[in-house]
Amino acid sequence: MRFLIIGAGGIGCYYGARLQQKGHQVCFLARGEHLNAMRISGLKVQHENLNFHEKVDATDLNELLQHRSCKEFDMILLCLKTGATESILSQLQAWLKHSDTPVLSLQNGVDNEPLIADILGQYRTIGGLAVRIGGHILSPGEVEAKGPAQVIMGSWPNHSEPRVFSPDALKVYAETFNEAGIPTTISADIRYELWRKLLINNGVNPLSALTRLDTRSLTSHPVFGKTVYRMMQEVAAVSIADNVILSTQDIDEMFNLISNFDAIKTSMLVDKEKGRPLELDGISGAVIKRAAQLKTEVPNTELVQALLLQQESD
Repeated sequence: MRFLIIGAGGIGCYYGARLQQKGHQVCFLARGEHLNAMRISGLKVQHENLNFHEKVDATDLNELLQHRSCKEFDMILLCLKTGATESILSQLQAWLKHSDTPVLSLQNGVDNEPLIADILGQYRTIGGLAVRIGGHILSPGEVEAKGPAQVIMGSWPNHSEPRVFSPDALKVYAETFNEAGIPTTISADIRYELWRKLLINNGVNPLSALTRLDTRSLTSHPVFGKTVYRMMQEVAAVSIADNVILSTQDIDEMFNLISNFDAIKTSMLVDKEKGRPLELDGISGAVIKRAAQLKTEVPNTELVQALLLQQESD
Protein backbone atom coordinates (compact mmCIF):
# COMPACT_ATOMS: atom_id res chain seq x y z
CA MET A 1 0.00 0.00 0.00
CA ARG A 2 0.96 3.66 -0.29
CA PHE A 3 0.87 5.84 2.82
CA LEU A 4 1.36 9.54 3.45
CA ILE A 5 2.49 10.49 6.97
CA ILE A 6 1.55 14.08 7.79
CA GLY A 7 3.54 14.96 10.88
CA ALA A 8 6.91 13.20 10.91
CA GLY A 9 7.52 13.34 14.64
CA GLY A 10 8.18 10.44 16.97
CA ILE A 11 4.78 8.80 16.48
CA GLY A 12 4.47 9.33 12.73
CA CYS A 13 8.04 8.24 12.01
CA TYR A 14 7.71 5.08 14.10
CA TYR A 15 4.55 3.89 12.37
CA GLY A 16 5.87 4.96 8.98
CA ALA A 17 9.09 3.02 9.55
CA ARG A 18 7.13 -0.08 10.49
CA LEU A 19 5.09 0.14 7.30
CA GLN A 20 8.09 0.83 5.08
CA GLN A 21 10.06 -2.05 6.59
CA LYS A 22 7.21 -4.36 5.57
CA GLY A 23 7.55 -3.19 1.98
CA HIS A 24 4.89 -0.50 1.75
CA GLN A 25 5.55 2.86 0.09
CA VAL A 26 5.64 5.62 2.69
CA CYS A 27 5.99 9.35 2.14
CA PHE A 28 6.85 11.55 5.14
CA LEU A 29 5.70 15.17 5.16
CA ALA A 30 8.21 17.14 7.22
CA ARG A 31 10.00 20.46 7.35
CA GLY A 32 13.17 22.23 8.45
CA GLU A 33 16.30 20.45 9.62
CA HIS A 34 14.39 17.24 10.25
CA LEU A 35 13.31 17.12 6.60
CA ASN A 36 16.83 17.91 5.36
CA ALA A 37 18.36 15.19 7.51
CA MET A 38 15.84 12.62 6.31
CA ARG A 39 16.60 13.51 2.70
CA ILE A 40 20.37 13.33 3.11
CA SER A 41 20.90 10.55 5.64
CA GLY A 42 17.57 8.76 5.79
CA LEU A 43 15.46 8.13 8.88
CA LYS A 44 16.68 6.42 12.03
CA VAL A 45 14.14 5.04 14.51
CA GLN A 46 15.17 3.71 17.91
CA HIS A 47 12.75 1.28 19.57
CA GLU A 48 13.24 -1.80 21.72
CA ASN A 49 11.77 -3.99 18.97
CA LEU A 50 12.78 -2.07 15.86
CA ASN A 51 16.15 -1.15 14.41
CA PHE A 52 15.39 1.08 11.44
CA HIS A 53 17.80 3.22 9.46
CA GLU A 54 16.85 3.55 5.80
CA LYS A 55 16.46 6.06 3.02
CA VAL A 56 12.94 7.45 2.98
CA ASP A 57 10.68 9.48 0.72
CA ALA A 58 10.49 12.82 2.53
CA THR A 59 8.83 15.93 1.17
CA ASP A 60 7.64 19.35 2.23
CA LEU A 61 4.22 20.93 1.82
CA ASN A 62 4.98 22.86 -1.37
CA GLU A 63 6.41 19.82 -3.13
CA LEU A 64 3.45 17.73 -2.06
CA LEU A 65 0.97 20.23 -3.47
CA GLN A 66 2.86 20.79 -6.71
CA HIS A 67 4.19 17.35 -7.59
CA ARG A 68 2.14 14.72 -5.80
CA SER A 69 -1.51 13.75 -6.14
CA CYS A 70 -3.77 12.65 -3.32
CA LYS A 71 -4.77 9.76 -5.59
CA GLU A 72 -1.27 8.34 -5.19
CA PHE A 73 -1.99 7.30 -1.62
CA ASP A 74 -4.18 4.57 -0.16
CA MET A 75 -4.29 6.18 3.28
CA ILE A 76 -3.18 9.43 4.92
CA LEU A 77 -2.03 9.28 8.54
CA LEU A 78 -2.44 12.57 10.37
CA CYS A 79 0.09 12.62 13.22
CA LEU A 80 0.36 16.35 13.91
CA LYS A 81 -0.18 18.21 17.15
CA THR A 82 -3.85 19.00 17.63
CA GLY A 83 -3.29 22.73 17.28
CA ALA A 84 -2.03 22.25 13.71
CA THR A 85 -4.99 20.20 12.44
CA GLU A 86 -7.20 23.03 11.26
CA SER A 87 -4.32 24.80 9.53
CA ILE A 88 -3.05 21.77 7.61
CA LEU A 89 -6.56 20.78 6.54
CA SER A 90 -7.13 24.30 5.26
CA GLN A 91 -3.86 24.27 3.29
CA LEU A 92 -4.55 20.82 1.85
CA GLN A 93 -8.31 21.14 1.36
CA ALA A 94 -8.28 21.53 -2.42
CA TRP A 95 -5.55 18.89 -2.81
CA LEU A 96 -7.47 16.41 -0.64
CA LYS A 97 -10.66 16.87 -2.66
CA HIS A 98 -9.09 15.22 -5.73
CA SER A 99 -9.61 11.69 -4.38
CA ASP A 100 -11.48 9.65 -1.80
CA THR A 101 -8.35 8.62 0.11
CA PRO A 102 -9.28 8.11 3.77
CA VAL A 103 -7.58 10.07 6.55
CA LEU A 104 -6.64 8.32 9.79
CA SER A 105 -6.08 10.65 12.73
CA LEU A 106 -3.49 9.44 15.25
CA GLN A 107 -3.56 12.55 17.41
CA ASN A 108 -4.32 13.59 20.94
CA GLY A 109 -7.71 14.98 21.87
CA VAL A 110 -11.29 14.59 20.72
CA ASP A 111 -11.61 17.50 18.27
CA ASN A 112 -9.57 16.32 15.27
CA GLU A 113 -12.01 13.89 13.69
CA PRO A 114 -14.87 16.41 13.65
CA LEU A 115 -12.62 18.84 11.75
CA ILE A 116 -11.66 16.18 9.21
CA ALA A 117 -15.27 15.07 8.78
CA ASP A 118 -16.47 18.66 8.27
CA ILE A 119 -14.08 19.10 5.34
CA LEU A 120 -13.91 15.61 3.81
CA GLY A 121 -17.05 13.93 5.07
CA GLN A 122 -17.52 11.08 7.53
CA TYR A 123 -17.03 8.53 4.76
CA ARG A 124 -13.33 9.49 4.53
CA THR A 125 -12.71 9.98 8.25
CA ILE A 126 -11.12 7.29 10.39
CA GLY A 127 -10.68 7.95 14.08
CA GLY A 128 -7.61 6.52 15.71
CA LEU A 129 -5.48 6.27 18.80
CA ALA A 130 -1.79 5.61 19.23
CA VAL A 131 -1.85 3.59 22.45
CA ARG A 132 0.94 2.82 24.89
CA ILE A 133 3.60 4.61 22.89
CA GLY A 134 5.90 7.46 23.69
CA GLY A 135 7.87 9.03 20.89
CA HIS A 136 9.85 12.16 20.08
CA ILE A 137 12.60 13.50 17.83
CA LEU A 138 16.06 13.03 19.35
CA SER A 139 17.81 15.00 16.62
CA PRO A 140 17.07 15.83 12.97
CA GLY A 141 16.42 12.56 11.16
CA GLU A 142 16.43 10.48 14.34
CA VAL A 143 13.49 9.59 16.55
CA GLU A 144 12.97 7.45 19.63
CA ALA A 145 9.82 5.48 20.45
CA LYS A 146 8.94 3.33 23.44
CA GLY A 147 6.18 0.92 24.33
CA PRO A 148 4.01 -1.65 22.52
CA ALA A 149 2.85 1.12 20.15
CA GLN A 150 -0.65 -0.18 19.52
CA VAL A 151 -3.27 1.41 17.31
CA ILE A 152 -7.03 1.47 17.70
CA MET A 153 -9.01 2.65 14.68
CA GLY A 154 -12.66 2.96 13.75
CA SER A 155 -15.03 4.63 11.33
CA TRP A 156 -15.99 8.05 12.65
CA PRO A 157 -17.92 8.56 14.90
CA ASN A 158 -19.03 4.93 15.25
CA HIS A 159 -20.03 2.01 13.07
CA SER A 160 -23.76 2.47 13.57
CA GLU A 161 -23.89 5.93 11.97
CA PRO A 162 -24.84 6.30 8.28
CA ARG A 163 -22.38 7.38 5.59
CA VAL A 164 -19.24 6.38 7.49
CA PHE A 165 -16.06 4.81 6.13
CA SER A 166 -16.80 1.17 5.37
CA PRO A 167 -16.04 -1.01 8.41
CA ASP A 168 -15.29 -3.87 6.01
CA ALA A 169 -12.72 -1.78 4.14
CA LEU A 170 -11.24 -0.80 7.50
CA LYS A 171 -10.38 -4.44 8.18
CA VAL A 172 -7.94 -4.40 5.26
CA TYR A 173 -6.00 -1.52 6.80
CA ALA A 174 -6.01 -3.14 10.23
CA GLU A 175 -4.63 -6.35 8.74
CA THR A 176 -1.94 -4.36 6.93
CA PHE A 177 -0.90 -2.62 10.16
CA ASN A 178 -0.81 -5.90 12.08
CA GLU A 179 1.30 -7.56 9.41
CA ALA A 180 3.73 -4.63 9.66
CA GLY A 181 4.22 -5.21 13.40
CA ILE A 182 1.76 -2.55 14.57
CA PRO A 183 -0.71 -4.26 16.94
CA THR A 184 -4.03 -2.90 15.67
CA THR A 185 -7.64 -3.41 16.67
CA ILE A 186 -10.88 -2.00 15.31
CA SER A 187 -13.38 -0.26 17.56
CA ALA A 188 -17.03 0.01 16.60
CA ASP A 189 -17.23 3.17 18.75
CA ILE A 190 -14.01 5.09 18.21
CA ARG A 191 -15.37 8.30 19.75
CA TYR A 192 -15.72 6.46 23.07
CA GLU A 193 -12.13 5.19 22.76
CA LEU A 194 -10.85 8.71 22.05
CA TRP A 195 -12.50 9.97 25.20
CA ARG A 196 -10.96 7.11 27.18
CA LYS A 197 -7.55 8.19 25.96
CA LEU A 198 -8.35 11.78 26.92
CA LEU A 199 -8.67 10.49 30.47
CA ILE A 200 -4.95 9.70 30.40
CA ASN A 201 -3.89 12.71 28.37
CA ASN A 202 -5.66 15.20 30.60
CA GLY A 203 -4.51 13.33 33.68
CA VAL A 204 -0.78 13.36 33.00
CA ASN A 205 0.15 15.60 30.05
CA PRO A 206 -0.44 19.10 31.51
CA LEU A 207 0.66 18.11 35.01
CA SER A 208 3.88 16.56 33.70
CA ALA A 209 4.72 19.78 31.87
CA LEU A 210 4.04 21.76 35.03
CA THR A 211 6.05 19.54 37.39
CA ARG A 212 8.69 18.30 34.88
CA LEU A 213 8.01 14.75 36.09
CA ASP A 214 7.60 11.59 34.01
CA THR A 215 4.39 9.56 34.11
CA ARG A 216 5.53 7.02 36.70
CA SER A 217 6.79 9.76 39.04
CA LEU A 218 3.46 11.55 38.75
CA THR A 219 1.16 8.60 39.38
CA SER A 220 3.24 7.22 42.26
CA HIS A 221 3.51 10.59 44.04
CA PRO A 222 1.24 10.83 47.11
CA VAL A 223 -0.20 14.19 46.05
CA PHE A 224 0.30 14.38 42.28
CA GLY A 225 -1.13 10.88 41.85
CA LYS A 226 -4.38 12.02 43.44
CA THR A 227 -4.42 15.06 41.18
CA VAL A 228 -3.96 12.86 38.10
CA TYR A 229 -6.97 10.81 39.16
CA ARG A 230 -9.10 13.89 39.83
CA MET A 231 -8.25 15.36 36.44
CA MET A 232 -9.37 12.09 34.91
CA GLN A 233 -12.61 12.36 36.85
CA GLU A 234 -13.12 15.82 35.38
CA VAL A 235 -12.85 14.40 31.86
CA ALA A 236 -15.55 11.86 32.70
CA ALA A 237 -17.74 14.65 34.06
CA VAL A 238 -17.80 16.49 30.73
CA SER A 239 -17.74 13.64 28.18
CA ILE A 240 -21.55 13.70 28.10
CA ALA A 241 -21.21 16.90 26.02
CA ASP A 242 -20.16 14.59 23.16
CA ASN A 243 -22.75 11.93 24.02
CA VAL A 244 -20.10 9.71 25.58
CA ILE A 245 -20.51 8.08 28.98
CA LEU A 246 -17.32 7.36 30.93
CA SER A 247 -17.69 5.31 34.08
CA THR A 248 -15.60 4.97 37.24
CA GLN A 249 -14.39 1.69 35.77
CA ASP A 250 -13.07 3.58 32.72
CA ILE A 251 -11.22 6.00 34.99
CA ASP A 252 -9.72 3.21 37.10
CA GLU A 253 -8.62 1.23 34.03
CA MET A 254 -6.88 4.22 32.47
CA PHE A 255 -5.28 5.26 35.75
CA ASN A 256 -3.94 1.74 36.29
CA LEU A 257 -2.73 1.61 32.70
CA ILE A 258 -0.64 4.78 32.94
CA SER A 259 0.53 3.90 36.45
CA ASN A 260 1.93 0.55 35.31
CA PHE A 261 3.28 1.74 31.96
CA ASP A 262 6.97 2.53 31.48
CA ALA A 263 8.10 5.82 32.97
CA ILE A 264 8.00 8.16 29.98
CA LYS A 265 8.14 11.85 29.32
CA THR A 266 4.80 12.99 27.97
CA SER A 267 4.69 14.81 24.66
CA MET A 268 3.76 17.99 26.51
CA LEU A 269 6.76 17.69 28.83
CA VAL A 270 9.08 17.23 25.83
CA ASP A 271 7.54 20.32 24.22
CA LYS A 272 8.03 22.24 27.47
CA GLU A 273 11.69 21.28 27.69
CA LYS A 274 12.28 22.28 24.07
CA GLY A 275 10.44 25.57 24.37
CA ARG A 276 7.72 24.60 21.91
CA PRO A 277 4.03 25.59 22.20
CA LEU A 278 2.04 23.25 24.43
CA GLU A 279 -0.88 21.19 23.15
CA LEU A 280 -3.21 22.67 25.76
CA ASP A 281 -6.17 23.51 23.54
CA GLY A 282 -6.57 19.93 22.38
CA ILE A 283 -6.27 18.36 25.83
CA SER A 284 -7.11 20.41 28.92
CA GLY A 285 -8.69 23.08 26.74
CA ALA A 286 -11.12 20.53 25.31
CA VAL A 287 -12.19 19.59 28.85
CA ILE A 288 -12.58 23.21 29.96
CA LYS A 289 -14.57 24.12 26.84
CA ARG A 290 -17.08 21.33 27.43
CA ALA A 291 -17.27 22.11 31.14
CA ALA A 292 -18.35 25.63 30.21
CA GLN A 293 -21.03 24.22 27.90
CA LEU A 294 -22.37 21.99 30.68
CA LYS A 295 -21.82 24.55 33.47
CA THR A 296 -19.72 21.93 35.25
CA GLU A 297 -16.71 22.65 37.47
CA VAL A 298 -13.30 21.22 36.52
CA PRO A 299 -11.08 23.06 39.05
CA ASN A 300 -7.97 20.86 38.83
CA THR A 301 -7.82 21.05 35.05
CA GLU A 302 -8.42 24.79 35.11
CA LEU A 303 -5.72 25.35 37.73
CA VAL A 304 -3.03 23.32 35.97
CA GLN A 305 -3.78 24.97 32.63
CA ALA A 306 -3.79 28.44 34.19
CA LEU A 307 -0.40 27.80 35.83
CA LEU A 308 1.07 26.58 32.54
CA LEU A 309 -0.30 29.61 30.68
CA GLN A 310 1.18 31.86 33.35
CA GLN A 311 4.58 30.23 32.87
CA GLU A 312 4.27 30.71 29.12
CA SER A 313 3.61 34.41 29.55
CA ASP A 314 6.53 35.03 31.94
